[in-house]
Amino acid sequence: MHAPNDNTAPKGLRGWWSSPPRSGMQRIISPWEYHHLRAWAGVRIGSGTVLAGLGAVTLSFGGNDWKTYGWTLVFLALAAAQFSFAYWELIIARSASPLT
Repeated sequence: MHAPNDNTAPKGLRGWWSSPPRSGMQRIISPWEYHHLRAWAGVRIGSGTVLAGLGAVTLSFGGNDWKTYGWTLVFLALAAAQFSFAYWELIIARSASPLT
């Protein structure tokens, strides 16, 4: 417990941001997202699925020009980024110590 004159509470935005017990690369995830990693990973998997679907639809119905292939590449690259970030968040969520 904090004593009446204890000065250990985080001060300002910098203190709030660094207050959760996280280390290394986990600190680039915002604290409100870090507390719900599995839910955010699910959102990222869903958005990656939508982006992959947009890439498939663009490739199927877009035609045979480089503009179609460029947009398909953009959609699929964004989907790959979403999937990889979601995978990273799930690894962090699995390795986190359980709350007591």
